[in-house]
Amino acid sequence: MTPGRLAAATLALLIGLALPPGAGAQRGARVGLPAPEITGASWINSEPLSREKLRGRVIFVEFWTYG
Repeated sequence: MTPGRLAAATLALLIGLALPPGAGAQRGARVGLPAPEITGASWINSEPLSREKLRGRVIFVEFWTYG
């Protein structure tokens, strides 16, 4: 096995171990479907934005919780 293939296999294994069991099967692919509206209790650094206001923009959504 070449070093590149070994690194790719190791990365795939680590990703697989980090996911909870059945994580990939929880939801089907949404390719070609509109994104759901983003809802939540509070927005940081802006007013709440709708899907229409975000159209055509690249967005990064980070989910976190206190714990």
